[in-house]
Amino acid sequence: MTIPGNRSFYRHVTSRLLAWKAAERRKPLIIRGARQVGKTTLVHEFATTHFKHVIVMNLERQSDLAFFRHFHHVPTLVDALFLERNLPVRDRQETLLFIDEIQESPEAIGMLRYFYEDVPDLPVIAAGSLLEHALSRIPNIPVGRVEYLYLHPMNFPEFLLASGYQQAAEALRQVPIQPHVHPTLLRLFHEYAIIGGMPEVVQTYLQHRQIADLPVVYEQIWGTYKDDVAKYASNDSEARVLKHVIRTAHNAVDQRIKFEHFGRSDYRSREVGEAFRNLDDARVIQLIYPTTDIAPPLKPDIRKSPRLLFLDTGLLNHETGIQAQLLGMLDLSQAYRGVLIPHLIMQEAQSLESASWKKPLFWVREKAQASAEVDLVVVHQGKAVPVEIKSGKAGTLRSLHEFIDRTDHAYAVRMYAGEFKIETHRTPRNQKPYFLLNLPYYLGTQLHPCLDYLMNHAEKRSADQSAW
Repeated sequence: MTIPGNRSFYRHVTSRLLAWKAAERRKPLIIRGARQVGKTTLVHEFATTHFKHVIVMNLERQSDLAFFRHFHHVPTLVDALFLERNLPVRDRQETLLFIDEIQESPEAIGMLRYFYEDVPDLPVIAAGSLLEHALSRIPNIPVGRVEYLYLHPMNFPEFLLASGYQQAAEALRQVPIQPHVHPTLLRLFHEYAIIGGMPEVVQTYLQHRQIADLPVVYEQIWGTYKDDVAKYASNDSEARVLKHVIRTAHNAVDQRIKFEHFGRSDYRSREVGEAFRNLDDARVIQLIYPTTDIAPPLKPDIRKSPRLLFLDTGLLNHETGIQAQLLGMLDLSQAYRGVLIPHLIMQEAQSLESASWKKPLFWVREKAQASAEVDLVVVHQGKAVPVEIKSGKAGTLRSLHEFIDRTDHAYAVRMYAGEFKIETHRTPRNQKPYFLLNLPYYLGTQLHPCLDYLMNHAEKRSADQSAW
């Protein structure tokens, strides 16, 4: 049951859907994520392929909403629903019940626990727009009786498969990346970096491969987010602050922000902070706070100034008006004041988090005369590994060296437009030896397999003192 006009795209979370379907005691599954990241299409594709029947309820339709208003006993509701849809109740295990736009009914959200308790053989998936906002207003969320799956815009591997580049997608998974595939993967990643991963944008682009076809789609998506803003506000004053923030946020993506007077406004810190927290709940613009930790667990420090992470880099490119200038660039490391690639790699890293809403972190050490900031810190094999995202020589990685001097391991990553390679260096100040993994910046989704390779390589080299 593909939505009319929509192309079928492979999404990596399908593996989680399959595991959920096969579970002996499956709970109702709530798919969470921003508007238009493909939640409804994902469920339709999954249902068509893996179930004998599917019952789709859209709670924006009064006829579907009426079931939850009229029936408060879930087994009775299910019997009535199967009767109305002319489906045999004996096929419950082979029927997926998909409740879309569930945010329209707090009763429906609260009743999900009873599907699990009273009708456990019926597979149930729910999704909705502005669901985060709805959940915050519901006192009886069925904690422990539902599962969550988080969906993000399409990442680079999904873009490759959607575009028909199966061989490139396979090459991307091979560690180390072979030199002969680097030019092709770099070119395709630049294509993805320019247009982004919103499914409707990708679908439109693949029809004619013309970027000129896309502005109207970006405008429609971003316009929808702007229209949604009023739904988060409790009064006209809050609505004005939200509208200001969403109109001006793209101008601040290259810096750490202060809430007070954001976007050259007269708005106070409390007002702007609340607006950003609402947009963060909507997953449209997230607040990314730094950590000062050099070992797990990494904790965000909300007392420090955050950075902004837009839902999708393609939308950000459109809002900033830089897409045309990106077309001819061979190295995107310096694009938009050096922000584009770090922003996209954070988006790529987050795209793999489907079990929880886990934000990426950057690292700071702030002192009056010696501040340092590393673009990304990831936990791998119990170690906090610094990741710098920039071009240039290893000797210029001052903040990364600051991190390495302080930590108890010898691993670091530099992501750039060059080829895959491992180097050995010493930090300038303490002369601490370390391994530097140089990764092409199209490997954001492959960072952890690449770190496995680095650490295995380091173990083999550690016995050879000449490596230093």
